[in-house]
Amino acid sequence: MKYRLFNTIILLFVPGLSALAQTPSGQGTRISFLFIGDIMGHDEQIWSAEERETRTYNYHEVFKYIKPEISEADIAVANLEVTLAGPPYKGYPTFSSPASLAVACRDAGIDYLVTANNHSADKGKNGIINTIFRLDSIGIPHTGTFTDQAQKDTLNPLIIIKNGIKIALLNYTYGTNGIKVPPPVIVNLLDKEVIASDIEIAKQHNPDIVILFLHWGTEYETEPSEDQTEMADYFFSRGADLIIGSHPHVLQKMIWEKADSSSKDKLLIYSLGNFVSNQRKPKTDGGAMVRVVMEKQSGRFKIADAGYYLTWVYTPIENYRKRFFILPCSKYENNPGFFTKPEDYDQMKSFILDSGGLLKKQNKNIGENIFTGNSWLLNN
Repeated sequence: MKYRLFNTIILLFVPGLSALAQTPSGQGTRISFLFIGDIMGHDEQIWSAEERETRTYNYHEVFKYIKPEISEADIAVANLEVTLAGPPYKGYPTFSSPASLAVACRDAGIDYLVTANNHSADKGKNGIINTIFRLDSIGIPHTGTFTDQAQKDTLNPLIIIKNGIKIALLNYTYGTNGIKVPPPVIVNLLDKEVIASDIEIAKQHNPDIVILFLHWGTEYETEPSEDQTEMADYFFSRGADLIIGSHPHVLQKMIWEKADSSSKDKLLIYSLGNFVSNQRKPKTDGGAMVRVVMEKQSGRFKIADAGYYLTWVYTPIENYRKRFFILPCSKYENNPGFFTKPEDYDQMKSFILDSGGLLKKQNKNIGENIFTGNSWLLNN
């Protein structure tokens, strides 16, 4: 069972801040989600993880500074934007990472991976199949790609039961970079009517919560398109509760439309940005994790809290090798002594200023989780 990082305390003196409450397990009335963006595998990341003497790979250190925040959630879901096709390992433009990357994701507390994205077919049919088999062998449940129609019919949607609560998770991508997906393997594609049909199939399982994880939008654009907004509205009307977005490699706004007498809660995250990659241009060198708490009220699940953590990828040189560490920004933004070079600290501060400023300006009802020194607080 995952341990709880967050201490529940009462604040009487800081307007706008509220403690992040623990989620009681086994109650069947309350559950916390953590949604995580793009897990990439550029060449430099592969070289960094290689243990030269044994010719094996170890990614555990990548997650060591962010593991407590991941492990706290009841359910953590991330976008795996590489194949696990096997050697030779390769980064951009056709990704194949060692399966040890997924092992490190699992050991850091990531419970589920979505695999439908524009790099799903980078290594063809065998790459899709090998990715599925390796995730299965590691013990990480996943959705979005399938070995054949029979597997899709059985496993789509992915049904998750946690704390006595049933969740249906569906995952789709806008495309596969023009690479054909040869039968019988399947990559779920972003088609309105297909997704509407899949939501109806999901409803047959009587889920408490329906989640869509969509790979969509325009790369490096910080504004979503009108088509995305219209598509999201359509999926909400068909029964989706949460819509989580990836692909642009930069952050985009987060919207929580609170329930009223005529509508239910709707949570829309347009883009979570990069969780880990070797992209270092402004706004691409980090992303956000979004923590959502849902609780049962009057017989149905509603959103109780929603907040984001800004994350940044720190890449110091250690023993002549570039390292990759995912940092929760709020823990380190006032700790310049942690960084080996002042310019690294300055780069993280620039990311916080640019991306944090965007979210503070454009988000609706979704604030930032702030670290106070011994606990996390949601700045509503």
